[in-house]
Parts: sequence; structure tokens; C-alpha cells
Amino acid sequence: MGQAAKVLQLFKALHRTRQQVFKNDARALEAARIKINEEFKCNKTETSPKKIEELIKIGSDVELILRTSVIQGIHTDHNTLKLVPRKDLLIENVPYCDAPTQKQ
Repeated sequence: MGQAAKVLQLFKALHRTRQQVFKNDARALEAARIKINEEFKCNKTETSPKKIEELIKIGSDVELILRTSVIQGIHTDHNTLKLVPRKDLLIENVPYCDAPTQKQ
């Protein structure tokens, strides 16, 4: 796949992820849309294949972090937030252990 196709695929993936992650939050959706478009426009004239690959890697990492780490919160009271996790975030629930055992 050519670099132009990879860039376009990443652009679309970032926007799809933005729509899923910030669903029902118009302000966050708009801010993310502006930031994605701004970053792609800033690097539109980049011609170095090495630099383009580096930027694609950064964009892919950002998409992964958005998809796997961002959770929405809704203000329900003055000091209260209701967390609204997406189903794909609740895949693995590993309990925390204060005193981990060492492997031998």
C-alpha cells in the first residue's frame, strides 16, 4: 500500500475513533475534528518518506490510545461524575494486587 493510501486510511480511522470515543459530546467531537484536520494540514507538504512513516506511526499510536484509554464522564452533580465506558473498554478486568508475588 502506498504512503498516500496509508495517510488517508489513518485520517479516516482517527475520525471514526473520534466519533465513537466522544459520542454525544458535541464540544469534544468538534475539538477533536479540528485538531485532527489541523495536524494533517500542517504536515500536508511533507515529502520525506522517513518522516511520513514516523508521522503515520504517531497517528496510529494516538488512535490506539483514544480507542483504548479514553472514557467519557458526565457531570451529574456539583462534585460528581458518571463514567460512561464503551463496551470495548470493558474487555479485561484484572483485579489490583497490593502485594504482588514474585516469579521464581
